[in-house]
Amino acid sequence: MPAPDPAATTTMPIGSDADLAWVRHRVRQCAAGLGFGLVQQTKLVTAASELARNTLVHGGGGQVEITPLADGPRRGIRLAFTDSGPGIGDVDLAMTDGYSSACGLGLGLGGARRLVDELTVDSRAGQGAVVTVVAWLTGAPTDRTGRG
Repeated sequence: MPAPDPAATTTMPIGSDADLAWVRHRVRQCAAGLGFGLVQQTKLVTAASELARNTLVHGGGGQVEITPLADGPRRGIRLAFTDSGPGIGDVDLAMTDGYSSACGLGLGLGGARRLVDELTVDSRAGQGAVVTVVAWLTGAPTDRTGRG
């Protein structure tokens, strides 16, 4: 399998519910193209959906950068969600299951963290947030249909 092209980074706006659907679609497309199986695709798309919704609802909208990764023989995807909202006041609290600042289910950050290999949050009060996740392909790559 050829190495992913880092220049293939896709930047997508997150400003409406329709954008959330496009983000999910593009993340699945990228994951399938890199050989992620259906279970890994579903985990990554679920994490992306949660984080995109957080970007829209709590950050007032923003964008996501979808970047295919290559680290030697390893293949993966990095998703960086950026907004200019109020920021996350207490990141540790926000990562706690059940925490919600908007009467939601509180599954966003904590749930996303369990579905990916890496999650980082860069946030300052009043300056927005950048939430970055990375998922690495595990096992042998599958064909584009998700079958081995």
